[in-house]
Amino acid sequence: MWTAENWKDYRVLDTSDGEKLEDWGGYKLIRPDPQVIWQSERSNPYWKHPNARYHRSSKGGGEWEFFDLPDTWDIGYELGTGLPFEKRRISFRLKPFAFKHTGVFPEQAVNWDFSYGMIRKRLEGNNSPVRVLNLFAYTGGATLAAAAAGASVTHVDASRGMVSWAKENAALSGLSEAPVRWLVDDCTKFVMRELRRGNRYDVIIMDPPSYGRGPKGEIWKIEDSIFPFLKLCSGLLSSDPLFVLINSYTTGLQPGVLTYMLKLAFGDSFEGHAEASEIGLPVDIGAGAGQRGLILPEGASGRFIGNI
Repeated sequence: MWTAENWKDYRVLDTSDGEKLEDWGGYKLIRPDPQVIWQSERSNPYWKHPNARYHRSSKGGGEWEFFDLPDTWDIGYELGTGLPFEKRRISFRLKPFAFKHTGVFPEQAVNWDFSYGMIRKRLEGNNSPVRVLNLFAYTGGATLAAAAAGASVTHVDASRGMVSWAKENAALSGLSEAPVRWLVDDCTKFVMRELRRGNRYDVIIMDPPSYGRGPKGEIWKIEDSIFPFLKLCSGLLSSDPLFVLINSYTTGLQPGVLTYMLKLAFGDSFEGHAEASEIGLPVDIGAGAGQRGLILPEGASGRFIGNI
């Protein structure tokens, strides 16, 4: 399992009965997690005294209950920990919003470090720029990691609010002047236009939704749409690609499935190899003795890695 173990501003404190207790920069949140099908003693006192709790409804969705939480607050992450490169801190503005989210998926830090290290390594051995395309880019964690490493980034998301939030995170991270194109667009239509324009990228990163609708009501269902989309994206890769990274929270897209798709989509046209794994978050050492050393699964990621 690829584990996001270098966080200092975020921790999973405990897990039990469909919920996880987290520390987000000093604020304690309780949020639902469908992977947590076990029960623990809930001995941590913050189970009874959190700053906020998200209650899931049996009819779908849910709502936040706030006790003592600001409207927004900031946390940071130090890229490059354990890597032979300069460390670089990136920052995120958090706020609780729809369907339990805060604006950051902390398990993705393992992919931010991977991207940061791969791009830095390529740039150290080659003076030519690294062009990165980040699709379904959300609030920009992957964009910040790539820009901090020295790449030029095209950031694409269909939500204007998410793109604005990502710009805010870039400013907090000292990356306002970094070469990033911020685009509000449907990802599939953008890729098709880029193909017609003849534009190419050395890195493609994507975090596609499990389900969604396009601007004209087009249905995106990841099990049906992701492989044709990967094939489409293969036409955007440069002749010497660095990597393609795909993340999935859909249980049907297990690591073996991601590896298979990446090999089919890219293996015939480019030199490289595919790999995939579950990604996860360590449960804090202060948790109950039975949970020490355990990793909470939080989806899966796949990578097609070309020549560095």
